[in-house]
Amino acid sequence: MTGALAPTKPLMAADRCDRCGAQAYIRATLPVGGELLFCAHHGRQHVAALRDKGAEIQDESARLSETPATAANGDR
Repeated sequence: MTGALAPTKPLMAADRCDRCGAQAYIRATLPVGGELLFCAHHGRQHVAALRDKGAEIQDESARLSETPATAANGDR
């Protein structure tokens, strides 16, 4: 084993927050197995405690501030 992290799949629109059902942007993979999905709001609330317990965090919340290509080009 090389110690490299296993690749994680990107979060999709169908992935939902385990707390409220909104679109998930954060995945916490637990050291004992399993994962938790969170929207950006609930992720900010829980990610520090999960990281302290050894969870691997995949945070895609930066996608919330991305500008779609059509808007960036001025297309309407």
